[in-house]
Amino acid sequence: MSQTTQSSKPGAQGNKPGAQGNKPGGQGNRPGGQGYRPGGQGYRPGGQGYRPGGQGNRPGGQGDRPRRPRREPVEIVWIPKTTLGKKVASGEITSMKEIYEKGYRIQEAGIIKKLLPDLTTEVIDVGLVQKMTPNGQSTRFKTLVAAGNKNGWLGIGLGKAKQMRIAIEKANNAAYLNVSPVKLGCGSWECRCDQKHSVPFKVKGKGGSVTIEILPGPRGLGLVAGGKIRNLLKLAGLKDAWTSTKGSTTTMNSTSKALLQCLRQTFSQS
Repeated sequence: MSQTTQSSKPGAQGNKPGAQGNKPGGQGNRPGGQGYRPGGQGYRPGGQGYRPGGQGNRPGGQGDRPRRPRREPVEIVWIPKTTLGKKVASGEITSMKEIYEKGYRIQEAGIIKKLLPDLTTEVIDVGLVQKMTPNGQSTRFKTLVAAGNKNGWLGIGLGKAKQMRIAIEKANNAAYLNVSPVKLGCGSWECRCDQKHSVPFKVKGKGGSVTIEILPGPRGLGLVAGGKIRNLLKLAGLKDAWTSTKGSTTTMNSTSKALLQCLRQTFSQS
């Protein structure tokens, strides 16, 4: 009597409308069951491998879309505007030494690029300049760029603009115009060699609150200086030197001016 009652209950396992295998939505028989539902794996119109927009079959799929050609950098042709620029472009002046001997003033960056083609530029510092205006807060980028050939030439320039790219271009032009010669030698009493790996004598320069002093070092010593100052000395062509700094050296604008003044004295005092 108890067994009959257990199997005849409306909700009993196997006979209830929602039982596994017999319920309309049961596994395998329900319209949305695994393998038979219209949106099931492998049979749905948008299924993996069969959908019209699937990987490899869609018109814009991988391998069918033409690759966009890479844009080549456009080289700007230098057109001289000054008398010195025209002489350099025509080949009348072929070296920087002639310009310094005759006392010409360099006003075009193209002159330096033509006479010193091995110059490389490096971004030293990037910052923001903010100020309040009647229309709101104005923000501009400030970049400091150094140009050198690691063989006795160094220049540092500053550029400001609302866009980073334009600020770097302005700083590059300013760095080319400020390129000055650096005399290399060996002024260390510990070395006494004939190679040009250090400064010929002790030099000192000041910019703002920063004071930098460079002493000649023996060969194999390396550059005893901070990270950014060391990079500037490498661009100038120095390999071994002692350095001493005073003031706020984190202000790269003042530090770069002091270093450039320091290196210019190697050429002017000699």
